[in-house]
Amino acid sequence: MNRRWNLSPLYPGFDDPAFREDLQSLQADIAAFHAALREDAGNGKEKLEGLLARYDALSGKLDRVGSMIFLTLAVDAENAAANACMTTYLRAGKDAEEAETAFSRYLASLPDLPELLASSPSLSAVAFALSEMAEKAAHLLPPEMEKPILTMQLSGGEAFSQLRDKLDSTLLVDYQEEQLPLSAIRAKASDPDPDVRRSAYLAELEGYRKIELPMSYCLNAIKAEAVTLSRLKGYDSVLSMTLRDTRMSGDTLNVMWEAITEALPALRRYLKAKARLLGHRNGLPFYDLFAPVGRFSRTYSYEEAQKLLLDIFGSFAPEMRNLMAEAFSHAWIDVDPRPGKSGGAFCSGLYDLGESRVMTNFTGSLSDISTLAHELGHAFNDRQLQKMPRLLTSIPMQLAETASTFNEVFLSAAMRKNATPEEELSLLDAGLQESIQTLVDIRSRFLFESDVIEAQADHMLTSRELCDRMLKAQDATYGDGLDPDFRHPYMWACKSHYYSTGLHFYNFPYAFGTLFARGLYERWCREGADFVPVYCSLLARFGSGSVEEITRSVGIDVTRKDFWQQAVSGILSDVERFCLLAEGQA
Repeated sequence: MNRRWNLSPLYPGFDDPAFREDLQSLQADIAAFHAALREDAGNGKEKLEGLLARYDALSGKLDRVGSMIFLTLAVDAENAAANACMTTYLRAGKDAEEAETAFSRYLASLPDLPELLASSPSLSAVAFALSEMAEKAAHLLPPEMEKPILTMQLSGGEAFSQLRDKLDSTLLVDYQEEQLPLSAIRAKASDPDPDVRRSAYLAELEGYRKIELPMSYCLNAIKAEAVTLSRLKGYDSVLSMTLRDTRMSGDTLNVMWEAITEALPALRRYLKAKARLLGHRNGLPFYDLFAPVGRFSRTYSYEEAQKLLLDIFGSFAPEMRNLMAEAFSHAWIDVDPRPGKSGGAFCSGLYDLGESRVMTNFTGSLSDISTLAHELGHAFNDRQLQKMPRLLTSIPMQLAETASTFNEVFLSAAMRKNATPEEELSLLDAGLQESIQTLVDIRSRFLFESDVIEAQADHMLTSRELCDRMLKAQDATYGDGLDPDFRHPYMWACKSHYYSTGLHFYNFPYAFGTLFARGLYERWCREGADFVPVYCSLLARFGSGSVEEITRSVGIDVTRKDFWQQAVSGILSDVERFCLLAEGQA
């Protein structure tokens, strides 16, 4: 069985004539799009239809070429051929951004845009996306500044983002007289041996000290650039820019955080109960956050993990099972940690192929199986989106985490049904580990990023200051649930989300996704098979409206605090059950 993903459906290789032609023709396609915009052919339906066709074709080519380069580098950071293509692609990407803004300005200049969109089937099919592009024209960079700023980003934020990924994927950590990739060290966090977990945690922190200086420069530069760009685009903050870009109101975010903050003391009860279970008396050390408890500490082979997921998700919908079977049998998944491979996990949709690619660092733990289910949830969402025009497949970050988190909740609930109390304790722990990450830890990340952006107005933050601010954020959310002597000051270097130049505050979407997914799971519990087509239709529409509009379409009002409180209450019920089992009172 192939445990590395197969990218040949994109291109057979970097020396493939089709790849070389697509890469080299990007600039010409962009120039042709600009020329079509300038053509004196009136501003009627035919011109707009032609521009839409060119824009769609250009987007597809950029997606294919970019996927080939970035997916290769994600698992082979020093791949010479992929690295050699990077500069050409990034330059084309920046020029494509300029073309997109020119298209936005053109759309905004059309006084009869609503009528034009309604006059043609191809235009009306993507009316939401085109209307949104026209609205965004009010927050574009000034035309005379756009080209130089986009070009400078290549040697600014983009370069620092790439450097961070290189540092992360190539770092070798000293561990018990050998050197291991950072991803392999982090995978030991769920090892059943407490000495292994503790020693790996200490080795990880020592490893980050090797790269903390360049990492701090990367983070400072990227966030400083974000502040500058948000101001130039007419936003009052980076967060305001992110909320506008992700189609969500600040009111929705605020009521979600209020509900989560109110629940933090109750969530810490789980951490303290787990700490006592593992013999700790001063809160849970960070290195034991992912420690297995109970009698479900077995590990799985990759083949066993596949069978488990196919059996469980077959009970949800044949379409889900078929998607997973296709991913396993057609080499969509890059499985194992190895030198040069990035840590963590992600899913990347390949729209033109009707496929996805999933990267994970599988070592056989129950957490790894949950991660696999999570990423395959993204792939299922991608499959639904492929039913829509490409222009309607750009979805808000927070909705993007819905299908993935739904799968985690579904997996946990399915495995608990016939479990013994000891097994249930382990399964509850696995689910609560994820909830702690997506609520408590994500809240700390939001506080940290907000703090860093505000502090940068005064000075560039040193690595020590970044560590101190991270510990402050962790204290605000984990509180006495964590042992203050064993927290994780380098979480700012660990999480790649901070280093994205286009997705700032890529943290709250996970909290949103966790709670929204739990609400959808409760719907499935009540409605069963009747809910599946509703769910699939919902996923397909994620790129077709604001967050509030999309969620309201299934009867959920995310602007109301009581929705979030009700969603959190399900997690708190799991905390209560865990505490009873941990104390032997169940």
